[in-house]
Amino acid sequence: MLAKLQQRPQKSAYIILLLLALFSAIYNAFLPLHGDEAYYWVWSHHLQGGYFDHAPLIAYFIALSNFISEAEWGVRLVNVISMTLSGYIIFKLACEIFDEEVAIKSLLIFSSIILVHAGYILTTPDSPLILFWSLSLYFGYFALHRGSLSDFIFAGFSLGLMMLSKYTAILFIFAVFIYILIKRREVLQAKGFYLASLIALIVVSPMLWWNYQNDWISFTFQLEHGSSKSSEIYPNLALEFFAGQFGIFSPLFAGVLFYYLYKKRLFYEDNRLFFLSLFSVVVILFFTYKALFTRMELNYTAPAYISAAIICGYIFHAYKLERLFKVSLITALLFTILGRILFITNLEIVQDRMYGNKESVEALQKYLREGDRVYGDHLTIAAYLTYYLKDHPYADVGLESRFSQYDMWRGDAKPQDGLFLTRDPEKIRLQMLYKDVELLESLTFARGINGTKTLYIYRVKNPKVD
Repeated sequence: MLAKLQQRPQKSAYIILLLLALFSAIYNAFLPLHGDEAYYWVWSHHLQGGYFDHAPLIAYFIALSNFISEAEWGVRLVNVISMTLSGYIIFKLACEIFDEEVAIKSLLIFSSIILVHAGYILTTPDSPLILFWSLSLYFGYFALHRGSLSDFIFAGFSLGLMMLSKYTAILFIFAVFIYILIKRREVLQAKGFYLASLIALIVVSPMLWWNYQNDWISFTFQLEHGSSKSSEIYPNLALEFFAGQFGIFSPLFAGVLFYYLYKKRLFYEDNRLFFLSLFSVVVILFFTYKALFTRMELNYTAPAYISAAIICGYIFHAYKLERLFKVSLITALLFTILGRILFITNLEIVQDRMYGNKESVEALQKYLREGDRVYGDHLTIAAYLTYYLKDHPYADVGLESRFSQYDMWRGDAKPQDGLFLTRDPEKIRLQMLYKDVELLESLTFARGINGTKTLYIYRVKNPKVD
């Protein structure tokens, strides 16, 4: 089978990407939204230059997918399209700087790892980030090595859109400057370099303007969100984070990648490999360092594995590691297939935060009266209410919770009569805000292997006015 794929790489790439996209679109229709997905969907109905929690491009992408469908699979078209196009860009880049055999191996690696399949399932800011990181890698490579004006122009647009996707994009800029200073200092004298920088700045300017108008609130949040207030070091967290890379990129692929990066000293003598290596190593080292001080999510390093897939494709081909490649590919696919099966059949175990919310909102629907406001105790519950209730009424976070975009939208609005959906019994806190609080229903769902979780529906009336 593998030999047949390698005989006609271009056709094989199209078939792999098309089948994976179709399968993912159908698969996604059978899963309820994650709370974060619902939150970003709410953003798509309130388009603006920026948001408290993230850069704005995810909202724009979902707004476009809304024209096709606002069902779960429609919201997730954003990541299905983004990941599929990214796979194609990886294939094309590997083709042009190496050859088709390296390219098909790179695509197979990218398409088999569990991290990428998680990206196919959940719509997050990582979806556009992966797409435009891939495009920036593609055009950036040729801009720095061919120097044509068109490459610089496309690189500028890609960089700008990448920075509109997620603030992690700054690491790409950092890696580019390292490469320029070490290998391509003459680029600093090229007009194309400054044109690309100007284009990127223009593209990202709406987000900068929004942050300026809001006292740089989004940038400040992200700096604090990924940092610890304490200078105490936790080596166990960093080791745990680094070990997790062997899970998300597959144990054997990660082992081969890290072994050869170290053994060949980032392939320094080969500019192609050194360029690709920087965009993996900078990201992984940065977040591993951050993990010394606070817990980091494994998906933060996702962009690193775009260039890593190509590096591994090259390693398996150049060093004639065909048997190891087959074993590594089978191992990665087994992890991914198992993960896919568990995700759709045991959601209450694999991702319990997604479980039971849709059913709770449907239960709340029967208590809803004309004129009622609806509230959640957290941003994700408020987003679920808006998404799953009929006619999608605007919901708000009605109890003290971590600051979010809802706080910026609310302004000075006061509590009103209506319904609350909460994740904990909240009668005492609600009685501090309302004179009349009635528990209407509690709903218990499975959580984990043997645990349960309960959501509560309250009717609240007569707000207490200060």
